[in-house]
Amino acid sequence: MNNNGLLLVISGPSGVGKGTVIEALREKLREKLGRELFLSVSMTTRAPRPGEIDGVHYSFVTREHFAKLVESNGFAEYAEFAGNFYGTPLAPIREHIEAGDIVVFDIEVKGAANMRRIFPEAVSVFIMPPSFEELRRRLSGRGTETPESIEKRLRISREECSRSGEFDHVICNDTVDNAAEKIFRIICDGLDK
Repeated sequence: MNNNGLLLVISGPSGVGKGTVIEALREKLREKLGRELFLSVSMTTRAPRPGEIDGVHYSFVTREHFAKLVESNGFAEYAEFAGNFYGTPLAPIREHIEAGDIVVFDIEVKGAANMRRIFPEAVSVFIMPPSFEELRRRLSGRGTETPESIEKRLRISREECSRSGEFDHVICNDTVDNAAEKIFRIICDGLDK
């Protein structure tokens, strides 16, 4: 196994458990490879959810700040989703690529398409829910969404899942450990190339 870096784009519908799977993946990389994972922290104009930490889960910014970065080409990609803006700042990505890190992008489907265009060497993974009923349960379980918001997210999720064939790999998040193990194997294959 070499110490080359790897760009990994992870996408999937809201509520599918991307963040939880990525944390389990981080632990596997530390334990099995002694490697760290750099999670590209997206910027958003939405308000933090309970427990989210600025600079860890997202960088929470004003619409004005976000617009200034758009004007200065400071994003690798950005998109509007459910009334808020989300974007991937370009500067930290370049720094970690040059350092040979394993860089993970946790972004929505449209942003993932842009990332694959900008970084064609990236490996892309789409995480599917076991079912839409389970996805509804997970979204409801957050306790942060209105019934209308959940329905809107489920409509968007169906559209996003229909685009899963655009990704290099599609995995089901039936359990966090199974999903993380599958992505771990994908990373190992990518590092061996």
